[in-house]
Amino acid sequence: MNFIEQIEKFNPTNNQEIEDKKIIINYIEQFPHNILLRDNKFAHITSSGFIMNRELDKVLMVHHNIRNTWAWTGGHADGDADLLQVAIKEAKEETGIKNVTPMSENIAAIDILPVRGHMRRGKYISAHLHLSIAYIFTASEEETLIVKEDENSGVSWFRLDKFTEEHFDMHDVYLYNKLIKAY
Repeated sequence: MNFIEQIEKFNPTNNQEIEDKKIIINYIEQFPHNILLRDNKFAHITSSGFIMNRELDKVLMVHHNIRNTWAWTGGHADGDADLLQVAIKEAKEETGIKNVTPMSENIAAIDILPVRGHMRRGKYISAHLHLSIAYIFTASEEETLIVKEDENSGVSWFRLDKFTEEHFDMHDVYLYNKLIKAY
């Protein structure tokens, strides 16, 4: 199934996902030539992985260098239409884990996420939107974790009770708790 069919097949769980899905499909129709590329400077598709341990009581997070906060794994599609494989590749690259298993091949969440302007590798990247496609994975806590220094400064397992505004901003709390409820 191609990524457009997969997004069309996605069953939203709330009003935010209903509206974001409509906007994402409309944007794909308007920009089919570069929706999967960073060349689309205003909005492009990204794919993320919410990695839970096998007991489903912890989530593997990375301390994101640009955002300066703990976050899920994920990245740009960079032309790859297999968004599940993009999320798996990013999960492995950003954490060092070797084995990650999708809980489902279906999309777990759809979100439009704002990205503030920032410097990356000496170049200014203007503010834009990530049309985020997310999957839920499982992995073993026994795997060796490795920091990917050009992207993150830490990799760690977080208990589910840490996904509160005491530890994350309210937008991330909403996003992560939506995924916790989705499994």
